[in-house]
Amino acid sequence: MKAWKDGDCDGGGDEWAEEVELTKQAVEAVNQLRPRPRFMVLCGDLVHAMPDTPFREGQERDLRAALKGTDPSIPLVFVSGNHDLGNTPTPGTVEQYRSAWGDDYFSFWVGGVFCLVLNSQLFYDASACPQLKEAQETWLEEQLSRASSSTEPKPKHVLVFQHIPLYLKSPDEEDDYFNLQREVRQNLLDRFKKAVLTSPIDNNCLSVFLRSGYPLALPRKFHLSKAKQQTGKNEEQIQHSHFSLSTTGVKAVFSGHYHRNAGGCHDGLDMVVSSAIGCQLGRDAHGVRVVVVTADGVVHRYHDLEQLRAGGVEEDLRKLLQA
Repeated sequence: MKAWKDGDCDGGGDEWAEEVELTKQAVEAVNQLRPRPRFMVLCGDLVHAMPDTPFREGQERDLRAALKGTDPSIPLVFVSGNHDLGNTPTPGTVEQYRSAWGDDYFSFWVGGVFCLVLNSQLFYDASACPQLKEAQETWLEEQLSRASSSTEPKPKHVLVFQHIPLYLKSPDEEDDYFNLQREVRQNLLDRFKKAVLTSPIDNNCLSVFLRSGYPLALPRKFHLSKAKQQTGKNEEQIQHSHFSLSTTGVKAVFSGHYHRNAGGCHDGLDMVVSSAIGCQLGRDAHGVRVVVVTADGVVHRYHDLEQLRAGGVEEDLRKLLQA
């Protein structure tokens, strides 16, 4: 993210080095965590430069270099954002992303938890690629049907990752650059709430580290592919949310895009909007969000990057991980 001190997304490239350094610090912090996280999610805008613009190739190269130090036992999961695909994606920009980072939407399983990664740009503006939007819609319906099928394994929880939040504070808020349009969000909310969950979890916990804005990366050969189908909040405060056990619906949707912490829980579905490692448009510190998933629910907290590097996660989260 260039010129992040001023929140300027268009001018200059002189502060890119600071973004690279912050990413290296995040890698260091995550590598130090015990137990190791099950995976790390990068909620979009892997680089700042839009498709087919100056800086793009160099930023992608710098990103990969910054992430080489990530412990190989920690898979990295990429979510496509508007800077990765363009505000109005085309078949060409989507293919560029897929060639560089892997699939733009896919699903995977971790310890009895079913995870969906979505391309939110196709929800926001697919006017230049309607067939790609239709393909994702068809695929998403199939995935949600799997969660409620009597013949498929039943996940304990379903989690969704997408760049653009459904909403920032309330499901009925007005349309904004930083949220999905009301008609689109309501359609997704309705569909997410219909997934039926009944089976026990296989593992005790799941740690997820995710942020928005600037990237961490996963070599393509390690990418979790849909083809394989593997089996707020106050911006001035550290985020902490608990969810009660539910028998229906997607448990949480994790997003970025806003460069501030936000979100809210409505009808049992938690919309979690995380700030960034890099560019901050509010008062949050550079940071990452730690998510712990147990048989009983999901707990997440946004951590200041320096705090996480110095002391790791708090005692209450460590106890959950040891349960």
